[in-house]
Amino acid sequence: MNYDVTKTIRERGLLVEKNIFEFLQNLPSEQAAIELLSTLEKISGQRVITRALLAKYAEHVQKIANQFYGSNKENLEKVYSDLGIVDKTQDVQKEKSQKKPLQKYQIFYADTKVYKKLEVQDFVNNFRSRYQTLQRILLQRPDLQNLVSINKIGSNRQNLSIIGIVKEKRVTKNKNIILVLEDLTGEISAVIRSDRPEVFAKAQEVQFDEVIAIKGSGNGDLIFVYDIYFPDAFKYEKIRFEEEICLAFISDLHCGSDRHLSKSIQKFLDWLNSNDETAKKIKYLFVVGDTVDGTGIFPGQEQLLALKSMKEQYSLLASYLRQVPKEITIFLCPGQHDATRVAEPQPIIDREYAPYLYEIENLVLVTNPATIKLIEKDKSFNVLMYHGASIHDFINEIPELREKKAHKTPAKAVKYMLKKRHLAPMHSSVTYLPGFEEDPLLIKEVPDLVCTGEVHRLDIENYNGIIIITGSCWQSQTPFEEKIGNIPDPGKVPVFNLKTREIKIFDFLVEEEIKNK
Repeated sequence: MNYDVTKTIRERGLLVEKNIFEFLQNLPSEQAAIELLSTLEKISGQRVITRALLAKYAEHVQKIANQFYGSNKENLEKVYSDLGIVDKTQDVQKEKSQKKPLQKYQIFYADTKVYKKLEVQDFVNNFRSRYQTLQRILLQRPDLQNLVSINKIGSNRQNLSIIGIVKEKRVTKNKNIILVLEDLTGEISAVIRSDRPEVFAKAQEVQFDEVIAIKGSGNGDLIFVYDIYFPDAFKYEKIRFEEEICLAFISDLHCGSDRHLSKSIQKFLDWLNSNDETAKKIKYLFVVGDTVDGTGIFPGQEQLLALKSMKEQYSLLASYLRQVPKEITIFLCPGQHDATRVAEPQPIIDREYAPYLYEIENLVLVTNPATIKLIEKDKSFNVLMYHGASIHDFINEIPELREKKAHKTPAKAVKYMLKKRHLAPMHSSVTYLPGFEEDPLLIKEVPDLVCTGEVHRLDIENYNGIIIITGSCWQSQTPFEEKIGNIPDPGKVPVFNLKTREIKIFDFLVEEEIKNK
């Protein structure tokens, strides 16, 4: 063929087996090779493309091969033969009658590659995309009457509704709140009076840079607000699988820390391999970030490390994950302590520091955040994984959360992510990279379940039909946590049943281990 697929592989940061490289090079067009690589990377979350990976996602390989080879059956058969793939398009009905359908999944995440030097305009485009996406969601609200663009508001007082992004927020001497909202046509000030308790409470939770709708009366100079609307998230159908399959959730292992609870995590792994009725039903394990303690994360950290290098820490993590039964698929996303950039969306953990992770067959590395769709026939159950760096800012900025000391009940903070349809709406709340096509931290599709880590406390909530699970940890209280008054709740594992929708919590904490730390 007259093209070289090497450039595409290098740009995507992929590692490709030699025989797979030869296969890609012999595809009928460069577009076929690019589409196949893109598809495999997206659905698997892997950057190492092997023969085993192609076999695992054979249906997708066949679909692309069929598309580009057309009716050339001889070439198709050679492709399947070279890769050791069984042509699943043959005798499909016979196969269905003989085998029970396997559980499947799909992975969706934002592009984490940076293709050029970032400029101010990239951040502008990111906010523009955010506004337009959330505007479409808010436009579905039937109670937004007389909806107008800001530049269309006349000089005469009128009842109206607008959708805008919050540019400014301040409190007046009379304790009223003024919001400055802007859309793609202009900006305007909106007053929320303190003697309107319901709408004033909503105004208090408004953050900079989020997209909201308001209803009120006024003119082109000022609007008096009667109500505030958030994009919000609702899940009306409670998905249940026919097969009794369970999902388990862990986070914040902090392997390598001198406070790491190795006996407790081993107790969990022993249970996972036991004949316990619930353990045998677990088919998916979600590991939600901060898997290692890292190095150089904060000043003086080396004094608190039992393992001084990232490779040693990931070697310990790999030794745990190898013990997970092979029939359990593990999804693992990074956190701020992991070997990847801190800016969100975070890429998968770097192979250079964690080579042993790439050898574990049932481990799927994903980005932070990522959405995993678990599929049974025509049903899908969507799990949004996000480590949760922004949780602290939600608690600090929203009076209700701050007053209720929501670090003890972090799932309440995650509710606000769903309400605002964004994982970190305020520009300064997390370090992030703008999306070149759309805001990568938007919650575009409403998940069935959201799982986070970060706060080291297990908490479970249900918000508008959406399950929220914030993860426990496998590390005893650190000096920093003691200083700020955060009391971790280690060793807890929630298990969710996809058939009954029941959540069980298992405690694997070895008390003596805590006392010795």
